[in-house]
Amino acid sequence: MEYAQERITTLHDLGDAAPPAPTGEATVVVPMTERDHGAPATERVFAELAALDPVEVVVALRAPRERVGPIHDWLAEFSLPLSTCWCGGPRIADRLTEAGLDGPGGKGRDLWLGLGVAIAADPSYVVVHDVDAKAFHRRTVRRLLYPLFRGHAFSKGYYARVESPAPREPRQLYGRLTRLFYEPLVESLAARHDTREHPLLDYLAAFRYALAGEFAATREFAAALPLERSWGLEVGVLDTAFDRVGFAGTAQVDLGVHKHGHRSVSGAGGLASMSADVGGRLLRGVIGHGVDVEYAALRADYRETAARYVDTYEAEAGFNGLSYDRDREEEQVDHYAEAVAPPADAPPRLPAWQAAPLDPGSVAEAAAMDLAEVKR
Repeated sequence: MEYAQERITTLHDLGDAAPPAPTGEATVVVPMTERDHGAPATERVFAELAALDPVEVVVALRAPRERVGPIHDWLAEFSLPLSTCWCGGPRIADRLTEAGLDGPGGKGRDLWLGLGVAIAADPSYVVVHDVDAKAFHRRTVRRLLYPLFRGHAFSKGYYARVESPAPREPRQLYGRLTRLFYEPLVESLAARHDTREHPLLDYLAAFRYALAGEFAATREFAAALPLERSWGLEVGVLDTAFDRVGFAGTAQVDLGVHKHGHRSVSGAGGLASMSADVGGRLLRGVIGHGVDVEYAALRADYRETAARYVDTYEAEAGFNGLSYDRDREEEQVDHYAEAVAPPADAPPRLPAWQAAPLDPGSVAEAAAMDLAEVKR
């Protein structure tokens, strides 16, 4: 147990912390897909949220039309002030097309639409949480909100990813993209550049789980947040947070041990392809802040730094009696090294709601009409 501070305010769980927090002034946005319907983790999230008193829970739902009604009916069984935003609804699509914002879907667009519905209700605070967190507890929301209660504008969660890949199998470390790609890449960038001249690098390095999806923000910050459509979403949020609120306005909070779904390394939607989006967004961000990247040298530095991380995580696993497959970890580093390259072009970010050519109230109205039509 420790309570060391970073460049940003870092709040630790020293024993089931459940701090006072303005849950009655917050809207919770939960991105959800069809496969989450009825899952034990999803049920736990909504049951725990029902024990709080949020202004509203906005479910940003990605599902085919025929599944929207049954999913909404299931969600309505929870005692919650609930809004379901069907992100594929026809009126939503029309609004996006009219505003020139149609394009690839995905979690980033789902979250952006959910934030629009949330902002339309004018809460003081917004909390974003994934729905596949198997160990979710209501105090998670309190922890995320507490720094805002004390004057911060942006609060990000961090946690340990330690679990068994299957019943009766030994526990192991997860969070692979963060600990084997993001962290050594940021360290390698910081080692090559003066962080006094480029403080963004210190900011990015201060987060204990930079790719976690859980955060809370004031309404003003949420309305000023452009979002990536791709898996660079979380890095893009940090980039914006640095520019808008900086070190002083940022906090991170300990959410304990989280258990999420796992992804394979290869294949569509695997960690290797995700690393290209994450690395591309990270490198575009630091370049935009004046960092001159020499890719061949950075790739070599990354490999050296990541090899040291493999050593330290192997020691961590051994210290805690966890399973650790060094060969697989090193193979992942090989995959991720390919993402240390000039970033490919990406679709334009979805604009901050305060500057969008689309009123968030019109999105909330369209979502309500789409849902009503499905339920006829």
